[in-house]
Amino acid sequence: QVQVVESGGGLVAPGGSLRLSCTVSGSTFSIYSMGWYRQAPGKQRELVATFSSGGTTNVAESVKGRFTVSKDNAKNTVYLQMNSLKPEDTAVYYCNVELIHWTTTREYWGQGTQVTVST
Repeated sequence: QVQVVESGGGLVAPGGSLRLSCTVSGSTFSIYSMGWYRQAPGKQRELVATFSSGGTTNVAESVKGRFTVSKDNAKNTVYLQMNSLKPEDTAVYYCNVELIHWTTTREYWGQGTQVTVST
């Protein structure tokens, strides 16, 4: 029933910009946290930028100053504005959401969207 859907990935030249969107639907449970992770070939999945339950953000040092995470609570949507993109940003970007389920939380992942930064 719960669906996590990302969009906005694609091919962009170094120095360019992309904006990713992620929308969660099909659940009446409250959102505990929501944000973005990425995984490049041969590397482990890593945190990019997330919103915690308290509204604070966690942003990877490698993207600080270039990426901005924002959200629209009414739409259950989180965005990732990516500027000054570098080839090392190339990865599959995954949306992650934690939903409050009774006394604990459960994680849900989107299918991923490919971001390729190349000349």
